[in-house]
Amino acid sequence: MNIEIVKQDKNEMEFRTDNLTLAEILRVYLNEQKVELAVWRREHPSKPILFKIISKDESVGKVISKAITAIKKDTSKLTGLLKK
Repeated sequence: MNIEIVKQDKNEMEFRTDNLTLAEILRVYLNEQKVELAVWRREHPSKPILFKIISKDESVGKVISKAITAIKKDTSKLTGLLKK
């Protein structure tokens, strides 16, 4: 998985990735946190995804960290259920 940061400020970030699953899961969890904007687009299936995040209340790093923590927690719950 490749991630290339295109633009990074305190409240805004743009990055490119080749992983559609990562982009979609991250978008869903960031939007659950009520960030200003969490979207991705891809010009063509052979090109990388451009992901953009804008957060007015907290820094982008903090909201991404919270989203990743929530993803890990939910994944652990799901793994536990599947093992039963």
